[in-house]
Amino acid sequence: MCFSTGNPQPLLGLYLKCTQEHSTKETIQQPMANKTRVSELFLLGFPGLNETFDVPISIGLFLAYIISLFANATVILLIAFNRHLNQPMYKIMVNLAVSDLLFDTITLPKIIAKYWFGAGSIPYCVCILQLFCVHFLGSFDAYIIMLMALDRYIAICYPLRYVCIMTNRTTCILCCFFWIFAGAIGAVIAILDSTVPICNKNKIKGCFCTNTALTALSCMDVTFVKRLAFGLAMFVLLLPFTFIIFSYVAIIKAICSRDHFENWRKTFYTCATHLLVIGLFFIPRIFVYVSNQFQLILEEDLNVLLLCLYTFVPHMANPVIYCLRTKEIRKTIGRFFRKIISKVKNPISVSVIIN
Repeated sequence: MCFSTGNPQPLLGLYLKCTQEHSTKETIQQPMANKTRVSELFLLGFPGLNETFDVPISIGLFLAYIISLFANATVILLIAFNRHLNQPMYKIMVNLAVSDLLFDTITLPKIIAKYWFGAGSIPYCVCILQLFCVHFLGSFDAYIIMLMALDRYIAICYPLRYVCIMTNRTTCILCCFFWIFAGAIGAVIAILDSTVPICNKNKIKGCFCTNTALTALSCMDVTFVKRLAFGLAMFVLLLPFTFIIFSYVAIIKAICSRDHFENWRKTFYTCATHLLVIGLFFIPRIFVYVSNQFQLILEEDLNVLLLCLYTFVPHMANPVIYCLRTKEIRKTIGRFFRKIISKVKNPISVSVIIN
């Protein structure tokens, strides 16, 4: 501030000096303001790999999307159009399939387009929206897998009470609650990241927008945002993972206490395959979050590879492990193909019936 009393001549000089200083400050602050206005970001995918690997990477991502799309869509259609599958377990599977399908559709086409057509740019607002969907659907997957473990735990450990506890109404209420709860978590992370100022960096080292990738572009101290996001991530991951481990331990213990060795072996194999996919979903996620929080040395490409493995592989495996291997689903698929084969073998009789 500039103050003066007395003659107007010195006052005029001080006024001109203050005006000049104010205009100088504006010119200095203006480029700083421009540095925070990043309207477009660019996805790098695997930043450290040579361009010769672009084709196999893009083909792998494309196949992952096609397999996930076909498998999850098959699960949704089979359960939606067969009334005898109107059971709590299959309702949970439909929710998981819808979530995985949405996640892959929101993330994979953009990174595939980057490798095929060089269209790796993504508007900042679209990146924030993608970030919201990633954390929203990822959180939902963690809790819906926990709900699936709860369903299996009650069905095996308390078979006589299963019908009373896991009703269709209870299942729908729990699924709706987890959709809303996971959406709130995704919204909190997206709002926090939208307040993070980004300097003249616009290259995201990854295949899609995440909290970790976006905060890495900040030119200010974002320790609070990182710690809050880390706390939410640990709450989303550790709580369901701990419950799932205890539920499967209880399931295996209950099966081992029974006398039927064949049923024990079959159930143990099923639990082992479930735990394999569950471990692939949770353990790498926890490791990546912890390594980023405590700044452990982790190569960029390894970080992106782990991100792709624990994200897209479970989305391809979930429909097969949880749904397509069940007896009812196999019977439904068998009836469907038998109908098609019978129509192909007897087209005349089918046309006569239609007429």
